[in-house]
Amino acid sequence: MAEAVRKRVLIVDDEPGVCESLKMTLKGEYECTVTTSGKDALQFLETGRADVVLLDVLMPGMDGMDALERIKGRWHGLPVVMLTATKTVKTAVEAMRLGAFYYVTKPFDVDELRVILRKATETGALVEEVGRLRSEVGQKYSIENIVGRSSQMQEIFKTVMTVAPLKTTVLITGESGTGKELISKAIHYHSPRAAKPLVALNCAAIPPTLLESELFGHEKGAFTDAHTRKLGQFELADQGTLFLDEIAEMHPQTQAKLLRVLEQGEFLHVGGAQPIHVDVRIIAATNRDLAQALKDGTFRPDLYYRLNVVTLHLPPLRERRDDITHLIRYFTERKCGEMQIPERQFTPESVDLMLRYPWPGNVRELENVIERVLVLSDGAIIPPEELPDHIRRGETDAGSLRDQVLGGRKSLGDAVDEFERELVLEALTRLDFNQTRAAELLGTTRRILKYRMDKLGIQAGPEP
Repeated sequence: MAEAVRKRVLIVDDEPGVCESLKMTLKGEYECTVTTSGKDALQFLETGRADVVLLDVLMPGMDGMDALERIKGRWHGLPVVMLTATKTVKTAVEAMRLGAFYYVTKPFDVDELRVILRKATETGALVEEVGRLRSEVGQKYSIENIVGRSSQMQEIFKTVMTVAPLKTTVLITGESGTGKELISKAIHYHSPRAAKPLVALNCAAIPPTLLESELFGHEKGAFTDAHTRKLGQFELADQGTLFLDEIAEMHPQTQAKLLRVLEQGEFLHVGGAQPIHVDVRIIAATNRDLAQALKDGTFRPDLYYRLNVVTLHLPPLRERRDDITHLIRYFTERKCGEMQIPERQFTPESVDLMLRYPWPGNVRELENVIERVLVLSDGAIIPPEELPDHIRRGETDAGSLRDQVLGGRKSLGDAVDEFERELVLEALTRLDFNQTRAAELLGTTRRILKYRMDKLGIQAGPEP
């Protein structure tokens, strides 16, 4: 069995006796390195590595507090435990303010020191792991990894790189499934806030009565079910980014409170009286026409103009067909890897059908279709016959119609007519336009079917 790798402790103290005592105490459990000044400690950390630092407060030259501040400024995630000769409240508070993990009073209690070091190294390892994962996520949402070769998407990528380093509010518009959340992540992970939280909230998924509490938090007893104090999304996103999806669905009263945060950087908990200050960048998104919402009186003009600083409009997939081939290849390779199945390839005929399909559900629909086909397909080559029927016919399916209605792009009446027309045509085509048999298949009478055909503008074929 392999021996566990020992954690490394950097001891910084100008008293040789203390250094030797610490080395003897930690021998066998930790790998210890000793420096006798803050300057030497900083030089060591430039080339060497430590999992935790034991740092004396009182030293000649650069004292412990100054060294602590420089260490945390350069190696933010490295835990530092202060060694103090006297346990004064002022010293402890100042050390914690500067980022110290904890402090130990000389002469130190051996058991207490070991417990503190164990917790410090565990915390340091966790911080390092979180940093690594954040870096991986940031790379995933790098502009270079977002598929978009078309001129429209290239312009959007340029704008993203321009606004990402700033705190500027960004409004992203576009149909459902065009990748608004993906672009919001690209903005966040290309910004100086990348190491801080990115909090996403879908305003349409939360009842209006609960959205305010979700955004701003609440105090215990603020309303019937407020059994405990709860932090809001703004507090969770402090120093980071808050992505507000489907912002057009937000109630005007909540819009007014959001405007206050944007203008003043503060808000109140529901049921609270103490203002809470936050530093949050806002990225908002909507698939609705906000200009029309202004006319309808459902969206506040002052909030609209505050959000509409930089607007990114994501074109629907049908308007950037140059990207479809690249997206097919990208999703096919990724899904095969995720599902651990052999590599698959669509035939040119299959790709041609997908290029002609209008993709009302946009990139999200394309991704779902490819995953579905890969799951149901056995061969390495995917012919047109294995594509869904509606794609082979080049027609939208009921699910896509649902997305269009709920996305405000099609009226309910038009969607019902379109779906009904598709069913009637399908029944008539199957039965060579025999209206009597088609009516039986649809569970209606020939008279009602003829009425529907006239209403929907369907020409009658010859009866056999």
